[in-house]
Amino acid sequence: MPAQAALIRVEALAAKYIPAAANWAERLQLPQTGEANFALQLGDAGLQLVELGPQAPGPVRVDFVSGAVAHRRLFGGGGGQMIAKAVGIQAGIRPLVLDATAGLGRDAFVLAELGCTVMLIERQPVIAALLEDGLLRAKDDPEVAGIVGQMHLLCGNAIDLMKNWSAEPPQVIYLDPMFPHRDKSALVKKEMRLFRPLVGADDDAPALLQAALALATHRVVVKRSRKAPAIAGEPPGYVLEGKSSRFDIYPKKSLKTKA
Repeated sequence: MPAQAALIRVEALAAKYIPAAANWAERLQLPQTGEANFALQLGDAGLQLVELGPQAPGPVRVDFVSGAVAHRRLFGGGGGQMIAKAVGIQAGIRPLVLDATAGLGRDAFVLAELGCTVMLIERQPVIAALLEDGLLRAKDDPEVAGIVGQMHLLCGNAIDLMKNWSAEPPQVIYLDPMFPHRDKSALVKKEMRLFRPLVGADDDAPALLQAALALATHRVVVKRSRKAPAIAGEPPGYVLEGKSSRFDIYPKKSLKTKA
């Protein structure tokens, strides 16, 4: 679904941000005036997406410096996290990862913080804009600049990009299709309410998995709700299961330390 179909306008929250807001509007081909259901706003806190109208939830932005992401970085369990095991992180092994469904970049940030180089693909232009803005702001923070320096963002259709990949093939491809979402927290509910009109049905997971399996050199990892069925197609080789979510692992060959 194109961003325009969701009726989004771009707004500057202060006069000093008018030129930058106009630049975003031009890049995303979005209006700056007129009726809209959502607003992409630029202000002191960076770029944010907010639903307009009564009883709308607050804005969503990408923040790698503070909040939930910072708490996970400081207290999230390091290499013992299930996502680290799923992508094959172990002593001497930090695979090159492609997160083909980047969203707001939280899982990619965890993998980069653990030492992986992570390429990110986000196909929805407005969500990609939020992610780009969050990465740029994080580069100004000395505690996380090195982490986001290992994250490289591409905006485009992941299936097409993977089929026409010309760079070094990723060892691991990570997929987390947005719907059905797993987390019932207030934060994720707000994000899903904002993103569903932009993303649409997001129902091409089987084709996404097929393209990932063709490109990844070592494994594909799919994050799913614990009770959700596996993506249609080739069954996973094995599963890592947590309390609310699981990782379906599609192994191709073993990850090994470099000689």
